Amino acid sequence: MQIGQRLKTLREEKNFSQGTIEKATGLLRCYVSRVENGHTVPTVETLEKWARALDMPLYKVMYEGDEPPKPRKLVSDDDKGLWGNSKKEASELSQLQRHLAKMDAKQRTLLLGFAARLARHVAK
Repeated sequence: MQIGQRLKTLREEKNFSQGTIEKATGLLRCYVSRVENGHTVPTVETLEKWARALDMPLYKVMYEGDEPPKPRKLVSDDDKGLWGNSKKEASELSQLQRHLAKMDAKQRTLLLGFAARLARHVAK
């Protein structure tokens, strides 16, 4: 089910009009209509407003059912040998993220371009 259809269904189950959602969220009624008809995809912030207006947790807007979905296992047994799965490598990655955040865009582009060229050279 598309998110717009889901929002419309939830709104109608609460017997709310689009005007009720407009007043509760501050979103324009025409925007509410565009989302419900699949012409616009709402942001997460908009979905949070909508969930508050419907007086329900955000996961209920995203998923059907009474409980939040079970978390997905991000690392499979096949991924154990990949770089970044050990504590040391995760620490190195964290340090890299901190250092990249301190660089300006030109420095980051230069460094990442160099790393990409180096990776292509090593892969040959």
